[in-house]
Amino acid sequence: MGRMGDDIRVLYNDTCPVCRFEIDSYRRLAESHGIAMGFDPVAKAADWGLTQDAAAQRLHVVLDGELLSGMAAFRAIWARLPRWRWAAMVTGWPVVRPVMDFVYDRIAAPVLYRAHLRRQGRQGEI
Repeated sequence: MGRMGDDIRVLYNDTCPVCRFEIDSYRRLAESHGIAMGFDPVAKAADWGLTQDAAAQRLHVVLDGELLSGMAAFRAIWARLPRWRWAAMVTGWPVVRPVMDFVYDRIAAPVLYRAHLRRQGRQGEI
């Protein structure tokens, strides 16, 4: 799944314009600061032990052999990137963390997934 030298590996829905834009910004920042971070498109989901559909539903990260998803995955990415470390810290605070997890799990991820299904002509599946 991961390549040698990648401290963290990200599986993201590259067919989603919003997801692709955000991940591309993280990729550029990581590359410009020499941070070992690998990125896999949703088509590589099987390499992660996931279906493409499951991979399209939320962001996934492998960090130190552990599979993280959702806000935990974002926090893992942000903790390694300059200008984003504050977001990892703030969204991990005990009062903020459950709110952010709820917003991602119940609002952001489902909205993006429904848009993904519409792009594929599968809107009635959710």
